[in-house]
Amino acid sequence: MGELYNRLASDIRFVESLKACINCGTCTAICPAAEFYAYDPRVVATTVQTQDDEKIRELLGSDVIWYCGECMSCKTRCPRGNAPGLLIMALRGLSQDLGYFTESEKGRQQLAVKRIIGDQILSSGYCVRPDIVDPALHPEQGPVWEWEHKNLGPVLDKLGANYNGDGAGALRKISDSDLDELKRIFEITGGKERYDNIEAFSKLKADEMGLEFGTDTTSDYVQHIYTANNQKHNHE
Repeated sequence: MGELYNRLASDIRFVESLKACINCGTCTAICPAAEFYAYDPRVVATTVQTQDDEKIRELLGSDVIWYCGECMSCKTRCPRGNAPGLLIMALRGLSQDLGYFTESEKGRQQLAVKRIIGDQILSSGYCVRPDIVDPALHPEQGPVWEWEHKNLGPVLDKLGANYNGDGAGALRKISDSDLDELKRIFEITGGKERYDNIEAFSKLKADEMGLEFGTDTTSDYVQHIYTANNQKHNHE
């Protein structure tokens, strides 16, 4: 039993996730991600059960732990009550804390998630605001969203939203006092420290790759990790 396994075992999500995997493969059979990605939650569970630090380290630096959609279908079907989805969450957290996430293509995208969604939560109180879903960066949204993005005011008024307005209503402006409380929650629970770790380790990787790091989503590094795809993530 090594240091990585001990750190992983101290995470409550690990404690709740892995009682005794019998290697039946039910989690893989039900997993939506396993249908498309080169991903097998059964293998992840059995690998962690070896308590082999080197194998766990390989997981932490791999794309594999970033394929899970955290839908928890695995939990509903496991005959032993395991939850590989929770195990994946614990592995992701440890990977972020130790910087191993920068070793994989999907792992490096954590910086993009942090800056696009994480920073938005702290600055506005919302995970995603309509105005930041730029059609140029999200072509999958199609022409309907492109039109709606250009006409947000009338569309949201018609839906009865109070977009960025004072008082009550959907998408209303969140008060400064509530935002301050939210930031304190992040600080007390360790969320702020994890965000800082993601930034720090990503900066080291950007320097290693010779890419401009910047502080927003337009930097060379963020644009690179946002669009990079080595086409090796799906089943052959």
